Amino acid sequence: MALTLLATVADLDARGLTVQPSETEIVGVYLGVATAAVREAAGCPISQTTSTVTVEGEPSPWQSLPGPPVTAVASVQVDGKPVTDWRLIGGRLWRAGGWSPGAEPSEVTVTYTHGLPTVPADIVDLVCRIAAATLIAYRSQPDGEGLAAKDVRSERIGDYSVQYGDSGRITEVELPEYLREQLAARFGGGATLVRSR
Repeated sequence: MALTLLATVADLDARGLTVQPSETEIVGVYLGVATAAVREAAGCPISQTTSTVTVEGEPSPWQSLPGPPVTAVASVQVDGKPVTDWRLIGGRLWRAGGWSPGAEPSEVTVTYTHGLPTVPADIVDLVCRIAAATLIAYRSQPDGEGLAAKDVRSERIGDYSVQYGDSGRITEVELPEYLREQLAARFGGGATLVRSR
């Protein structure tokens, strides 16, 4: 099952940006791209989902999982073998014998439900702002040229001249480093998802 968007066309409308019927499809694309950028920076889906991850087994009895909060665990395997002698406590797995038997490293594969049941308002707003900025760039030129990367720093009309910046920014979707760090710290991004259901 694909993850739902972190914001919708209705959320854009609630923020005063009217999306024309002819723009609904392209705005859906922008919301999808903005959602992916925010999730990538956060290091987790943010919204509630069921995922299967494989993480390195901890030598201690505690095993942390990415994408908090963890609300339910369906199955756990250590090195491909099912285990049932674990408990979910405070969003982490506990197992008396630890997660890395002996001195050998192990792989712990967990299928679990995690994330927030409701997307926080500030995350919805962030995704809307990114999609809105992209839509405005799209609207600025009838042929879509407004989406081209342009970082104009100055422009002169007499003997036409234009100076472009060198910030390296390509699109409205690129998140500044400080925001990426805040999202990663807030949502505890870490291990990569193997697959989502």
